Amino acid sequence: MTNTFAPASIKGLTANNNHKLKHGDSAIVVGGGAFGGWTALYLLRSGIKITLIDAWGSGNSRSSSGDETRVIRSTYGANEFYFDLNVRALSLWKEHQKAWNRQVFINSGVLWLCHNEKCTLVDDSIPFSKKHKMEYEYITKSDLANRFGVVNSKDLHHGYYDPYGGYLKARESTQLVQETFVKEGGTFINSLVVPSDNTSVKLSDGRRVGADTIIYACGSWLGKMFPAEIGERISCSKQEVYYFGVPAEKAREYDKFPVWVDADEKDFYYGIPGNASRGFKVGVDRRGKLFDPTNGERTVEPEVLAHARGFLANRFPGLKDAPLVESRVCPYENSPDGNFVFEQHPENKNVWFLGGGSGHGFKHGPALGEMVCKSLTGL
Repeated sequence: MTNTFAPASIKGLTANNNHKLKHGDSAIVVGGGAFGGWTALYLLRSGIKITLIDAWGSGNSRSSSGDETRVIRSTYGANEFYFDLNVRALSLWKEHQKAWNRQVFINSGVLWLCHNEKCTLVDDSIPFSKKHKMEYEYITKSDLANRFGVVNSKDLHHGYYDPYGGYLKARESTQLVQETFVKEGGTFINSLVVPSDNTSVKLSDGRRVGADTIIYACGSWLGKMFPAEIGERISCSKQEVYYFGVPAEKAREYDKFPVWVDADEKDFYYGIPGNASRGFKVGVDRRGKLFDPTNGERTVEPEVLAHARGFLANRFPGLKDAPLVESRVCPYENSPDGNFVFEQHPENKNVWFLGGGSGHGFKHGPALGEMVCKSLTGL
């Protein structure tokens, strides 16, 4: 699988659980990213005593949640589960940003750039968009040129505009979830964890922390921490993100551009323009080389950057000679089919694994955390 814009269809994310957590029970969540942070928060709100542990802190630069922004979209081809999950997540993002009094969801819309008459990724989602009254707008080739002048539409067939999507502030919101967790009574520990047994973990300072249940939501580290149980089912790839400087005379036009996805079914470039004046963000979703999330250098691969520049020169001609003002490396924690992983340890029934964000998991964080909480508590 070269990208996860449309992971293999599943009917839901459930796991057999005969050991429900009860009010007053305790749990440890290892990993304070998009999955672990939200899961810890919802378990805490369900009356579970929660300890959240992360080696470098939520939203740290090594994590998959550590960049400026992430796309939020419901479009997943024929995969209704992820469409529904994102609809729920979108509602929860709006609810929490109101409580935080901080805007973390920017409703810029999502523009899909379709190369062929049939764009399966979008077309197969249309029934779900109608079901949720979140319909897309079909944009003809000529209208693309008129409405979105910075785009070269000559090699496109049409576009779709999703007015309900946009982007999320990634690092900022991940840290807000951790702060909220602590304010509501959770315990956060900044420490490396060494798995110990089914009721405790060992911290880097030698201490042990015990609980009734342990959930490992360790992102790109999950396979290395549990080579026998998870191993290569979770692999980490090096995904590059570039921020290009836009021309001063057209800065507003570029900065106000919606989130976009080039649906060529080959490279799957996407972009998030304008956030906090950082530049015109271009993401490479085509799977990169295997990457060590702990010791890997966050530097760009010259050939990957050159390919991205070639794409940019064609799709956004005004940025042909745009300077690269920033770059990031986002470690994707990939599962084989792009679906999330939520399962019990094969031998220790008090231990759970949660991961497999596969490059599209961040947006689902609150809904996934809520779902995992319901599965573990039965509430």
